[in-house]
Formats: sequence, C-alpha cells, structure tokens
Amino acid sequence: MSEQNSALTETEGHRNLLILLFAGFVLSGIATTIIGPMLPIFIRRWSLDDGQAGLFSTIQFLAALGGTLASSAIAAWRGYKPPLVLGYALMGGGLASLNANTHGVALTATAAFGTNLFVAELGGTKSASLLNQLNFAWGAGAMACSPLIALALKHDGLASLLTGTAIFGGILMLGLLFVSFGVQKHEKDASTAPAASPAIGLGVTIALAAMFFIYVAMENGIGIWSAEYAKRLANGITGMTTLAPMFFYAGLTSGRGAAPFVLRRLHERKMVLGALSLAAAATALLIASRSLPVATVAVFLAGLGCASVYPIYIAWLSRWYGARAKHIGGILFALASLGGSAGPGLIGAVSKYSGSLRVGLLVPLVCATTLICLVLLLRRQTAA
Repeated sequence: MSEQNSALTETEGHRNLLILLFAGFVLSGIATTIIGPMLPIFIRRWSLDDGQAGLFSTIQFLAALGGTLASSAIAAWRGYKPPLVLGYALMGGGLASLNANTHGVALTATAAFGTNLFVAELGGTKSASLLNQLNFAWGAGAMACSPLIALALKHDGLASLLTGTAIFGGILMLGLLFVSFGVQKHEKDASTAPAASPAIGLGVTIALAAMFFIYVAMENGIGIWSAEYAKRLANGITGMTTLAPMFFYAGLTSGRGAAPFVLRRLHERKMVLGALSLAAAATALLIASRSLPVATVAVFLAGLGCASVYPIYIAWLSRWYGARAKHIGGILFALASLGGSAGPGLIGAVSKYSGSLRVGLLVPLVCATTLICLVLLLRRQTAA
C-alpha cells in the first residue's frame, strides 16, 4: 500500500511539474516577443531613432545567451530547480519594470527577463515526446502577447498588465520551489546517439553555423519590427498595428503544427527551400506594401515561411553529427542567440542611416536569400 501511495504521489508531482512547465512556456512566449508590440510605445515615449530602438532586442538576446550558459552550468551542478526558480524571478521582475519612465530602466528590465528566455527548456526537454506540446504553449504565449498589449493600451492598463505577468512569474517561481523534479542533473548519455555522417566536414559545419545565426536574425528581425512598420503605414499606434506581431507568430505556430504532416509527402530539403522562398517573397511583399491589410498578410506569410526551417536545421544537426551533436549544438545555439541579437539591431541601424524602415527590412530579405544559397550549397555535400 505504501508503494502505491508513493507511486501516486510521484505521479501527482510529475503532473504538477508539467502544469507549471506549460504555464512557464506560455509566459516565456510572452516575454520573448513582448518587445515587438511595445517597440512603437518606446519609440514614441523617448523619441528614439531606429538604431536606439533596435538595442532592446540586442540586449534581450545577449542576456538570453548569458542566461542559457549560466543556467546550463547551474543545472549540471545543482539540478533543474535552481535555474528555473531564478529565471522566473528575473522574468517577473523584468516584466514589471518594462513600463518604466526612463529608457535605461526599461533596457535593464529587458535584460532581466531576457536571461530566462531559454531556461524553461531545461525542464521541458527532459521528455522529447513533450517538446512539440511545450513549443505550442510557447507559441500560444507569443500569439497572446500582442492582443494583451492592444487591450491594455485601449483601457490604459499597460502597467496593470505588466504587473499581472510579473505576479504570474512569481506564482510559477513559488510553485517550482515546492514541486518535485525527480532526476535533478543533466545526464549525458551518448550510447544511444547515432554515428556522425562521414560526409560532414569543416565546411558543412561553418555553413550550418551561419544558417543558425542568419535564420534567427531573420525571424527575430521581422517579429520585432512588424508592429513599428505597421504603425508607420497607419500613421499612428492603433489596435491593428499593435496586433501585427500576433499574425507573424500565428503563422509561425500554425506552420510548425502542420510541418510534420507536410514532411510525410515532401523531402526536408525541398520543404526548407520552399519555406525560405515563401519567407523571402513575403518579406518583399511587406517592403512593397502601402496598406495595413497587405502588410498584415505579408507578416503572416513570413511567419508561415519561417515555421519549419529551424526545427529541420536541428534535425540535420542531430543526424549529421551523431554523438557530437550535443557539443556542436551548444555552439550553434549560442550563434542563434547572437543572430537574434544582431538581426533587429541591424535592421534598426540600416533604417537609421538610410532614413527608411523599408530599406531596413531588406536585411531579413537578404537573410532569406542567403539561406536559400546555403541550403543549395549543402545539397552537394550532404544527403539532407
């Protein structure tokens, strides 16, 4: 009987942990994408130029990189619980301070919640079967972020919304303090990993590293700047301009949901090339758009085009490198974070010096075109 009670307690603790992780991924989705709908507010509040505005995402993703490295080290030393608890504490504090009256405090707040953008993955990826569901929870948070900001702006409740998300982070932090995590350390087991492909050399590794960097720069650049671009088309902040990032992440999330079904009929490489072509065409349409409805459709299609690319890159990493994938993956994911930092900042810099955000959005268009060339180049050297 005691063994049955122990099993029931363990099952209940596992269920509670999953509930907290799903809720945490929703909050992480909000925190990851909140700069996008907030950017027009920041630009208007502090009269920022586009170069200065791009710094928000730069700081956010640099902090995310530092947080990922630190949390991985802490998890290996003390288990998953400490970095998750610390991460949600920082996230809550950062979100609460984001609506600050001074530019510097808002930048600091961005760094604070940026340190936890990837921390939730430490707990979530313990079970590979849950990864897609957890990513969907992240997507739900990302899609909900813009409508929540739009609703808050309409009712003059932005401070209340950010305080509410901070409280939510605090509740998650407290919940994680009292829930059992089971296995508490990273377990490195290369015995079941596939062997590395003999065709993979230094050139392929460099190309794949560039693809990780450039892809995230493209995705994050469009997501961050879509609301500000929509605002300029509409000549002011409206409910629809604030919702622009929602359409991008709706395309991203729905595309990732549909990708497994499409991949049953289509080769991965062909799917990546088609997706990148769609992203390039949608970005070109966004640049050429002169009305908000056309820009909204373009943003959605850009998200749809981005949807399947990164997961397939990760699949190639695992397939090509076998047991080495964990070590090489750490470097590639770090480069991805650097790409997320560089993309929006580069768009802002180009926009500032050219005097046009349309010209700035040529950056993700060039990114998509470059990625197409890299995938075609790799076709000759791998079986992707």
